[in-house]
Amino acid sequence: MNSITVVVGIVQLIIAVIFAVVALYIGFSVFGKITRDVDEQKELAKGNVAFGIIVAAIFIAIGIMVQSGVAGISVGISKAATLGFASVDGITVIVVAIIQLVLGVLFAVGAIYLALNILDRFTRELEEFGELKKGNVAVALEMAGVIIAVALIIQSGIAGITAALG
Repeated sequence: MNSITVVVGIVQLIIAVIFAVVALYIGFSVFGKITRDVDEQKELAKGNVAFGIIVAAIFIAIGIMVQSGVAGISVGISKAATLGFASVDGITVIVVAIIQLVLGVLFAVGAIYLALNILDRFTRELEEFGELKKGNVAVALEMAGVIIAVALIIQSGIAGITAALG
């Protein structure tokens, strides 16, 4: 086993974990902005299952959409190891890979925000966030379905955009 390969693998894992945590934090923060007058952390602390479902759906959706960016980082680090980390080509490959991942995170958060806003406009007679605060699991499942469906549908588009950069 090549020690450089092991080091590269460890670096890839560390970077993936860092970006995953950052992406999930950003997604949760944006959800906090969307929920209007609801303190989602208090709702989760109270055991509000409806909010738990939505937060889980957001995390799953972000994972689905950011996965291709994380894969791009892995490929970029491997290429940079081959080219030499200190070389211009190696640095360029890593910078492009990081841009891919950042774009993946931005698209993921933007898509979730857009999906929830569009759902809110289509269902004017239903105040989704008020229902979530009441613990309405049916509304939570509806919203979770929309969030995950959007993630699955646009994931390949995000992968295509980020691949075009590489």
